[in-house]
Amino acid sequence: MMQLHPALIPSLEQLPSHVPVALVTRHSIREQPANRFAGYDVPLTPEGIELAREWGRCLNRPIVALHSSPVGRCVKTAEAMAEGAGIELPVATHPALVEPGSYVVDLPVAGPYFVKLGPLAFARKHLKNEVRGVLSPQQGAKQLLQHIETSLRQPGTFTVHVTHDTILASFIYFLRRESDIDEAHWPWMLEGAFLWFDEGQVHWLWRGEAGSLHLDQMVE
Repeated sequence: MMQLHPALIPSLEQLPSHVPVALVTRHSIREQPANRFAGYDVPLTPEGIELAREWGRCLNRPIVALHSSPVGRCVKTAEAMAEGAGIELPVATHPALVEPGSYVVDLPVAGPYFVKLGPLAFARKHLKNEVRGVLSPQQGAKQLLQHIETSLRQPGTFTVHVTHDTILASFIYFLRRESDIDEAHWPWMLEGAFLWFDEGQVHWLWRGEAGSLHLDQMVE
């Protein structure tokens, strides 16, 4: 369990019990690509599959829905978490959890720029609204929040959403109003944010730090 971010398990005790909670997570440990970019075909390692199972075993409330990027390593992460939790659920794939589809709207424009900069620099510029071919950080976060909120079920349960590092980074650091991110900010594999909604606000827990935002602030 040493590969899990150290804030994940302690965060479980900080979650409210009177509302449903969403876990928005990066996929588990994958194989290393030949270059610095992990294509859609790069799978989880056996260690990554087992880590996702272990994380599923640790969750302290039932998983009632699984949502995922259609990329294989994300789907496999969701399946392994369900195995660890001892449940059988279908994995629903969703375009809001993959690129293009989440933030990227014009791949011929945004794609080459991503390749030129790399994930971290691209995300940093995106958070500063300096990238063409993508939704603004606010527009993309609003779309993701709508997907997450409509997926929630009964109080005291989890819905799990498996996505990719760039999407999770742009999403959570927009909510936190941080744009000068560096390697230390970057989501670990299988690291996630916990989110819930209450009284017109979205609340989150990221690396043990809580935050909230009034949903009316998301109106452009």
